[in-house]
Amino acid sequence: MRLRRSARLRRSVGVVLLVAALGSACSGPSGEGEGAPEGPASPAAGQPQAQGASGALNAYIEKVRKQRAARALAAKKWGLDRPPLEAPAPPAVKPKITTRKGFETDGTGLPPVFTTVPTKDKVVFLTIDDGAEKDPALLRMMSELQIPYSAFLSDYLVREDYGYFRKMQDAGVSLHNHTLNHRYLPGLSYAAQKREICGMQDTIEKRYGKRPPLFRPPYGNYNENTLRAAKSCGIKAVPLWASEAFPDRMEWREWDRDLHPGDIVLTHFRGKGEWKGTMPDMIRRVMKTITAKGYAVGKLEDYV
Repeated sequence: MRLRRSARLRRSVGVVLLVAALGSACSGPSGEGEGAPEGPASPAAGQPQAQGASGALNAYIEKVRKQRAARALAAKKWGLDRPPLEAPAPPAVKPKITTRKGFETDGTGLPPVFTTVPTKDKVVFLTIDDGAEKDPALLRMMSELQIPYSAFLSDYLVREDYGYFRKMQDAGVSLHNHTLNHRYLPGLSYAAQKREICGMQDTIEKRYGKRPPLFRPPYGNYNENTLRAAKSCGIKAVPLWASEAFPDRMEWREWDRDLHPGDIVLTHFRGKGEWKGTMPDMIRRVMKTITAKGYAVGKLEDYV
């Protein structure tokens, strides 16, 4: 019984320390949460485990405060009204992804096609397609603002500068498949589709060391052969999108023209030569929309 009480006591101490840390960490970087506890009190003599835990938690609290302060400064630098909201912790178990109604084929056991990830979290996912524009400012902006995103790449554009996307990968961005040449896949034979998809799998593995699990067909167009070919190349899922971001507007798939938990947001690697603004202009537009609606941007690979 004494051993059980001792174990319960240690767990209680841990819970108290964790609650204190979370309460302090939830305060903002610039005077938000004034009056919050400075940290758990020093433990009494003879409690080295609690003292060590307290030190680690205080270090964590300080790290979070510094990160939030840096994010607030970055938001001002890049012209945002407020810092992006922080994403919730990723799920311990990834949700089951199924094909969205209306996007099915007659085949079974094929990679699911979806526009929204099943979650109740107020989180959306930012994805960028093709690789045409290689703006260094985008890399700096996303890193400083700590915004996660996923890139779906086509080799005919990426090959101009593989190094740009290696920097992106080094910053924690996952690189996925958008075919070799951005062809309209339903107009190709099964063999030709397989060359487009598997060829890009091979290229990403050769250049970046990993075969991606996600694939987005060009223009969002596919047929059963597309999904069969994708599966044969090692693709696990086919995320499309629920909305699309431009520097001057948002376009919506859903009738209510709004965001929903788990929505996938599409945009492209583009610049002033092809649309009304730069990549940072587009990020400002989409982040102001996402944040104003009370959503955070999460990492798609944490859920899929």
